[in-house]
Amino acid sequence: MRIALSTNWNTNRHETGEAMVDEILALGFDALELGYHTTEEIAAGVLRRVESGAVTVDSVHAYCPVPIGAPHGYPELYLLASLDEDERAMAAILLTRTLDFAGTMGAKAVVLHAGRVFLKTLFREISTGTLAAALMEDEAGTDSGKYRQTLDKAMRLRAKRVRKYFDGFCLSLDTLLPKFEKAGVTLCLENLPSIEAFPDEREMIMLKQRFNTPALAYWHDFGHGQVREYMGWIRHVEAARSLLPFARGAHIHDALPLMDDHLPPGQGQIDFAALGFFAAENIIKVFEPSSEVGGEALAEALRYIKEVWGLPKASPGSLLVD
Repeated sequence: MRIALSTNWNTNRHETGEAMVDEILALGFDALELGYHTTEEIAAGVLRRVESGAVTVDSVHAYCPVPIGAPHGYPELYLLASLDEDERAMAAILLTRTLDFAGTMGAKAVVLHAGRVFLKTLFREISTGTLAAALMEDEAGTDSGKYRQTLDKAMRLRAKRVRKYFDGFCLSLDTLLPKFEKAGVTLCLENLPSIEAFPDEREMIMLKQRFNTPALAYWHDFGHGQVREYMGWIRHVEAARSLLPFARGAHIHDALPLMDDHLPPGQGQIDFAALGFFAAENIIKVFEPSSEVGGEALAEALRYIKEVWGLPKASPGSLLVD
């Protein structure tokens, strides 16, 4: 029963992939998710560790490695669910490159931020930011009549616009999913902490109904799901359970209101025991903490999750040498 760590936690602190991997293994993690900050140079060192049998790469977060010409890694450099055909084409090119990279590393999943349904009109813009501001100004929180009115407007506008995004995204999947099927890699669509994020919970189910293939799956981010609950959009545990049949993996981190996520598990308000169904063996489990979290706090959080989920405990690994 492996638990991986996203390399976004420590990539920027290392000059070699070997040193990055060794730090992660020393904390007690069993595997990696190669994050979107992974450079070609870092990837070369990781591959050497993989080929030596020292570590396993379970997943890769698109786009990875950092695309040539990009100033830094960014998961939404191009959006596959875009109304712009050229942007969708560029996203498909980079996603195919990520797929090839995942195959080289032996990863079984690619995690993707699919897109956003933009809600700006000629007269106003309703966004995650305006909704969060409204919540912080009103002591009634998500029960506020004014907030519910604003949220209802946002949801109606989103429902009106999402079909074009959905259709364009499906056109891209028609071409991409056969490549993922052939490679034996799953394209995983991550839930995101914004009202604009595509797909939302209902749209994810619609996509799986349209594409009945193991090459497409849901990726549950714990912190993002909790933020969506704080904002009054879902009930986190209920939504997660309903999407479990379509899930391939999960990003594990904690959260505090309203949007303070990527905390070590145990330092926020997420009820990890209630979400213990993600401990299932078929779910890829990846810690995704902020890079500001210390190693000791991260190791303690790993022990906490294993205890809450009843997973076997393991002592921290020894640093490897070249």
